[in-house]
Amino acid sequence: MTSIEQIATLATFGAVWAVLSVGHNLADHVFGQTDHQADNKGAPSAAEVADGASLRRGWCACLGHVAQYHLVMAVMLALVWAVLPLQLSFTGLSAGLVVSAVTHAFFDRRWPVRWLLEHIGSKGFAELKAAGMNGMYLTDQALHQTALLVSALLITRL
Repeated sequence: MTSIEQIATLATFGAVWAVLSVGHNLADHVFGQTDHQADNKGAPSAAEVADGASLRRGWCACLGHVAQYHLVMAVMLALVWAVLPLQLSFTGLSAGLVVSAVTHAFFDRRWPVRWLLEHIGSKGFAELKAAGMNGMYLTDQALHQTALLVSALLITRL
């Protein structure tokens, strides 16, 4: 038999996951990223590195995006927490947002996504940019959603 505590945990997880999923789309595509950040967060390219560009290039844009993104996420979580009787802790929220921030910054450097696709036999998908499809973008979004699932579990259970 399911207890009321188990039902509350499941409902909290569902609410947190929904907020993170909606928040991700809002923060990644509307309020959490400038054009400059989007254009530069993955810099430098492999060709630029080969030409002597610093590996530090692009980190400022990336971290600026991650900060804006997580401000949007934190505001959305706070609003939902204020309205719904969710059993959340600051420890869980902190852990979930830290995991999200670290993974988001890592994936948005772009080379990890390309490396993954190339090493699982999907180099062609990494290069896909046709018919409205972009393999790197789709993989990036799938990895972000997976990281947000982990974040939702941490937020709910800690």
